[in-house]
Amino acid sequence: MSVTRRSLISAAAVLPAGAVAACFAAEAEDSDGRVRIAMMQPPRSGLTPLSDDAFKLSRWSTAETLVVLDGDGTALPALATDWTQDGTGWTFTIREGVKFHDGTGLTAETVVNSLTVASQAAPKPRILDGIDLTVVAEGNTVTVSSAEPDPIMPERLSSPQLSILAAKAYEGDVVDPVGAGTGAFVLTAVNGTTSASLDRNDEWWGGEVAAAGINVVFVPDGTARAGRLRSGESDIVEAVPVSQAGLLDEDQITEVPMPRTCTFYLNCESGPFADPALRAAAREAIDAQELVDGVYEGRADLAEGLLGPAIPWAERRAGRTEPADAGPADGTAITIGTFTDRAELPEVAQVLQQQLEDAGFTVELDIREYANIESDALGGAFDAFILSRATVLDSGDPVAYMYSDFASDGSFNIAQLADDTVDEALRVAAATPTGDERRAAVLEAETAILNTDGAVPLLHERVIQGDATNVVGSAKDPRERELVTAETRIA
Repeated sequence: MSVTRRSLISAAAVLPAGAVAACFAAEAEDSDGRVRIAMMQPPRSGLTPLSDDAFKLSRWSTAETLVVLDGDGTALPALATDWTQDGTGWTFTIREGVKFHDGTGLTAETVVNSLTVASQAAPKPRILDGIDLTVVAEGNTVTVSSAEPDPIMPERLSSPQLSILAAKAYEGDVVDPVGAGTGAFVLTAVNGTTSASLDRNDEWWGGEVAAAGINVVFVPDGTARAGRLRSGESDIVEAVPVSQAGLLDEDQITEVPMPRTCTFYLNCESGPFADPALRAAAREAIDAQELVDGVYEGRADLAEGLLGPAIPWAERRAGRTEPADAGPADGTAITIGTFTDRAELPEVAQVLQQQLEDAGFTVELDIREYANIESDALGGAFDAFILSRATVLDSGDPVAYMYSDFASDGSFNIAQLADDTVDEALRVAAATPTGDERRAAVLEAETAILNTDGAVPLLHERVIQGDATNVVGSAKDPRERELVTAETRIA
């Protein structure tokens, strides 16, 4: 069985440190090479963990959180060894003997500092949407409290955006993770939006690290990114475009369903789609099967809702229960935005443009790199926006994604949706304990969102990752949290 960071954490609870280290010894002797990665999106915010850049830090195994999630979304120990709930507070015991990359020790106070900065950030990390945290240290424990009891606080704290960094990371205006994490690799240099370098952490609390380091390049163009695997310039390539997958050897490709949905967001606040009848007309005009068969060449799953086959219990969904009646388009002019970083999305936009024009709309497209279009999308500059969105990215629980994207005060509300029924359904789901009852509440919230036609789910994507044939132990993670781990090496 391969050793992952999660299995290492579990093993560390029952094995002495020397035994855990021995798990990696043979691999470490085989290779002292560096792993070369081609990643899709350059850093958007200087690699601050308070942004989506946090997931790069997690995928490089440089920044770590109090807990991690197993394949089912259950919280496991990481920088915290155990936790208990008492009313609105959760108390976490901090792992002893952990050092930050700058040599300072992990303490309850450094955990409080990291979580407090995140909770007071503007905007907050989306996992904290609607949550007001207070964090207090006592001895070697940290108590994290919220205004209302939070049944998923441990899972919430698994978000890479709540990584724990050394005090020095917070000295400037922007949180700087260079040399400030606790993970298997030390982030040593970041060259703007071009590249990054990491070295092996020989003092990692989890044991031995197989690879000497990681060399990262950021390659937004999907064709160029896949080309680096064919030419041997990169060992691992994330997000291989569908159009390029067939050009690579089958033994270089891994494809698995992932909790990521390509969705057509409609601006419910201003412009033509403030009219529910026109939103319904757009929804009825769309044939998503054409996108699955054509643009994605069958390497995607048709969406029946916001949540896809990577979340098996979502099959119990009710779908729309009160769809609005469609009105005539009558030449209504709309502008659709999307971005080039995911190679399929401009093609999706062109197909939707034709389908909507066939239904009577007049459609203009605005397509840019994501870094240059995100602020306009969040500001409501488009009548509609096409987005590939992870649905359980932050906590293993869809409520955070739904709240962020569809609550009246959600931080990523591209649809500009403000619906009392949706807000109440999300409130109920967020307060429901984990298990079947919470899952049912999530599906009720999904139905409420779909009834607004503020979002038309199109398809569920699959992870297409490219690995050179001599790569051993890379992670194929549907949640896109792991990529190079302690056991990853070049054979």
